[in-house]
Amino acid sequence: MDVKHENTDTLNAVVKVDIQKNDYQPKVDKILKDYKKSANIPGFRKGHVPLGLIKKQYGQAVLVDEVNKLLQEALNNYISEEKLDILGNPIPKQQDDFDWNKEDYQFEFELGLAPDFEINLSPKKGITHYKIEADKEMVDNQIKSIRKQYGKLVSQNEIQPGFLVQGTFVNEDEGIDHETTLKAEDLKRKKDQKLLIGAKANDSVSFKTKGLFKETSDLAKHLGVEEEKAKDLNVEVNFNIGEINEEILAELNEEFFEKIYPGEDIKTEEDLRKKIKSDAEKQLEQQSDQQLLNDVSEYLIDHTDFDLPSEFLQKWLRLSGEKELTEDEAKEEFEKSEKGLRFQLIEGKIIKDNNLQVTMDEIKNTTKDRIKMQMAQFGQANMPEEQLESITQSILQKEEEAKKISDQIMNQKLLSFYKENVNLKVKKVTYQKFIDEVYK
Repeated sequence: MDVKHENTDTLNAVVKVDIQKNDYQPKVDKILKDYKKSANIPGFRKGHVPLGLIKKQYGQAVLVDEVNKLLQEALNNYISEEKLDILGNPIPKQQDDFDWNKEDYQFEFELGLAPDFEINLSPKKGITHYKIEADKEMVDNQIKSIRKQYGKLVSQNEIQPGFLVQGTFVNEDEGIDHETTLKAEDLKRKKDQKLLIGAKANDSVSFKTKGLFKETSDLAKHLGVEEEKAKDLNVEVNFNIGEINEEILAELNEEFFEKIYPGEDIKTEEDLRKKIKSDAEKQLEQQSDQQLLNDVSEYLIDHTDFDLPSEFLQKWLRLSGEKELTEDEAKEEFEKSEKGLRFQLIEGKIIKDNNLQVTMDEIKNTTKDRIKMQMAQFGQANMPEEQLESITQSILQKEEEAKKISDQIMNQKLLSFYKENVNLKVKKVTYQKFIDEVYK
């Protein structure tokens, strides 16, 4: 058997595999002899069927099967040994004059080769690395939210600003009968707010739906209707008042601090603010890091120039699926996937050139850490090592889950690599400023 390849250009090649009779015949003969021993053919005792009849019935099928096995093994070994960096899978070339009745065969396969390229990690204009700071407003809102969570509701007789009002919006003609909770300040118009202020439990107040709330989505939520319907709704609704409650926020004292951060030695409001700010910025760092990964990826795709074996890849896409695509469908599929393929090649080169590897120990340790965190939330902080190991093994037996964890670890390695090697410019922003710049 002889295998060789020839590059047609820098991105395409043809592999030729020559298979001679002595490569496959011994295996074919052995299989046919085994068939002879077990074949059940009418008119012959088991094991006494003439070998000529066995060859006539099964010879061609066995020959084709064994040659294809040899062919696939030879092709895979050759690509591996020659270190051919290919895209997609080899495509067999059509041979109109191919004849299985011959003794020696030659097969040809088209290959798409991965391009050779360089990566520039030092853009003249540095890529922005956002450092998101938790400003006073964010900390204030978090403290208010926690104080509400640990506060209490005190029943009141009359609605005042800031009170929570439970009631039901009703309009029989529109099929509206929906219980909700709101504050007078939630209403858009001052005159509507004044209608609620001073009202008592069991009172009923009428409102026009058009412009009742600042946002259509709020109107839909409080009336219990689809947003599409709420958009053009202009009817009168009755708001039947039920319970009226005043929110009493939890006091900022050491008992409160210990309740929300046990064992953290928080004694003052200033200590609390520092803790909330620190925790918030750790969480915001995750968003910042993800944005950095996105921005570096976009930069690398836009500024790393190389060609792809486009015709080969379109042909491969056309032929490789369960259903063969048309040329136009394959071209459309290629155009949709080209950007992702380019980034896979770029990322793969960075990983290979800088020896960024994920070990099995890293995957196991990461999995264990996550299990510990989850169990600690349910009060099981000290799980026995044997049980921890068992759960870890159970999770990692699922190939999809193991790959997911491996990919997450690699993303962290790439993130660290980018922070150390890419030209970045750090920009301190508030969370709102970050949202405005990145998402708007």
